[in-house]
Amino acid sequence: MDKNLLEILACPICKGELLFDAANQELICRFDRIAYPILDDIPVMLESRARRLSSEEA
Repeated sequence: MDKNLLEILACPICKGELLFDAANQELICRFDRIAYPILDDIPVMLESRARRLSSEEA
């Protein structure tokens, strides 16, 4: 994931900071407890495609 891109991306729900999870290829919003997938190096920033984080993951 490009660091410059990661710096400008924000959660589309709360506009908060996203954390890059390299192992799972996801961008994580801890505030909303949601993970956005990264497919073919492209972040999919749609709430309908995101998965909810479990209480252990958050």
